[in-house]
Amino acid sequence: MKYYLAIDIGASSGRHIIGYYNKKGLIETDEVYRFKNENKLVDGHLVWDIDNLFFEVKEGIKEAFKKYPTIESMSIDTWAVDYVLLNNDEVIYPCYAYRDTRTNESINLVHEIIPFKKLYEITGIQFQEFNTIYQLYYDKIKGRLENATDYLMIPEYLMYKLTGVKMHEYTNASTTGLLDASTNDYSSYIIDTLGLKKELFKELHKPKTLLGKFKQEIIDEVNGNTNVVFCATHDTASAVEGIPFKKNAPYISSGTWSLLGLKIDKAITSYDAMDANYSNEYGKDYIRFQKNIMGLWITQCLRKEFDDMDFVEMANIGRVNTFPGIFDVNDSRFLSPKSMSKEIINYFKDIGSLIPKTKEDIIGTTYRSLAYSYKIALNELERIVKKKFNTLYIVGGGAKNKLMNELTEEYTKKEIISIPIEATAIGNLKVQMEN
Repeated sequence: MKYYLAIDIGASSGRHIIGYYNKKGLIETDEVYRFKNENKLVDGHLVWDIDNLFFEVKEGIKEAFKKYPTIESMSIDTWAVDYVLLNNDEVIYPCYAYRDTRTNESINLVHEIIPFKKLYEITGIQFQEFNTIYQLYYDKIKGRLENATDYLMIPEYLMYKLTGVKMHEYTNASTTGLLDASTNDYSSYIIDTLGLKKELFKELHKPKTLLGKFKQEIIDEVNGNTNVVFCATHDTASAVEGIPFKKNAPYISSGTWSLLGLKIDKAITSYDAMDANYSNEYGKDYIRFQKNIMGLWITQCLRKEFDDMDFVEMANIGRVNTFPGIFDVNDSRFLSPKSMSKEIINYFKDIGSLIPKTKEDIIGTTYRSLAYSYKIALNELERIVKKKFNTLYIVGGGAKNKLMNELTEEYTKKEIISIPIEATAIGNLKVQMEN
């Protein structure tokens, strides 16, 4: 039997999952390691502890080899947009986290040089404060690119540390706001016009590309060796690969973020798509026309504020609470607030609406507001692609939330197919296991 290792790292946790085909030809999985991941506040900025992240990657690989001495291949997927700058083999610290607000300084500067409408016409990528294009331009104006020889997206960097090979992967690169949707390659116009270093933007490689095997020092440390290949390294791209579609229909990959979208053949860069803030990001051999919705990040923050309240208890509160207000979950104030509950209250104050008075009201309005945001996004999607859908797939950790599924069905009027599987890890594995 052949075994494969998927390392799936999100903004709150990472997991090492072994996959193999059972006798029925279905993928079986075994989680062999899990670890916490979170950004940290250092010198006023949110950053990733990239060294600890690599340590956890190695620890999980070590555990995988203890249980499965022979592993055919492995790959890593993570969230998008963030990267590591290198001066040859040395990290240029810090490794900033996407929720850091430093791009507030660079967004307007970028748009003064290339208006967003022009950027969207070229890239088809939705506006988000943390898009890689704004992060890299911040690095330029702060002089951080002067000694940079490479920039690697997080999964690319981690696999480079295992193999010594620096390569760029297609699906993650598509999230940066730096690719030309007509050529599926880096936009020389954007790079030249913004004065970014051309040598940072190397050849793109598609999922299934072999990087190599472990370096000797890694072999000695983890007590094993295997092929390292690119999966669809953007976790949402892997998640969509992992959805067992019976027919093409809209999906929500539900976790810290909720990604609502549809698989299409050709990028849509119309004004309507831009106005609705939809993105054209690459899957393995298709485009994911989707948009980011703030997602369960809001409930995760509230849980911490409310003394680590159990998510089941929160859902029970949300089910019976009757506070009628709805707020815009995609308002930028909810990206990285000091207090999520206070920001929700302030939102209602600012719009002159009925104000939630209790934590029960805050929890109730959060669940309903998330479901309402799905309705709005789905209506926009149907209008842009000029097609109605009867079905909506929901995968990922959020698919386990029965209340969210019920509210989503109520608001969208769609048949909800909830698949509470590790879709991202399965999509990661599927690419590796293809002949």
